[in-house]
Amino acid sequence: MSKKVAVLITDEFEDSEFTSPADAYKQAGFDVVTIEMQAGKTIKGKKGQAEVTIDCSIDDVSPAEFDALLLPGGHSPDSLRGDDRFVTFTKEFVASGKPIFAICHGPQLLISANGVRGRKMTCVKAIAVDLVNAGADFYDKEVVVDDDKLVTSRTPDDLPAFNRESLRILQAA
Repeated sequence: MSKKVAVLITDEFEDSEFTSPADAYKQAGFDVVTIEMQAGKTIKGKKGQAEVTIDCSIDDVSPAEFDALLLPGGHSPDSLRGDDRFVTFTKEFVASGKPIFAICHGPQLLISANGVRGRKMTCVKAIAVDLVNAGADFYDKEVVVDDDKLVTSRTPDDLPAFNRESLRILQAA
């Protein structure tokens, strides 16, 4: 049975921060399941290079169904954290101890879910102060791995390292 990676995503996601990891995970044999407010809805990346048809509504899924969580950046995480259902899903995922992969603005959902205190992390420069104020140990590096459970990166330029480390953790679990 293939491992399932949940992806919390909505319009204005950073195109490559979804497509690159999702393609890497699928090529390695993992299922990638997109989750938004409405199943069947088509969302668009902020650069207009990617369109995604949503697999599941947030109302129809539970963190228990998944082996890992991907939080792509762009404007998507900021939009989603305004909806308590996505914050609760993220909070439950953090509590489960399962792997979480967040890039760029993705950690915004983790901040809202009180899931960063004492964790080693990185993110895009614009929200680094938010991460620090929420209690994370911030490192300005292409990829930061905390306890082989949390992988964070800064920007699309860091995707090779982000994909390498998240795949290593997925394959080891």
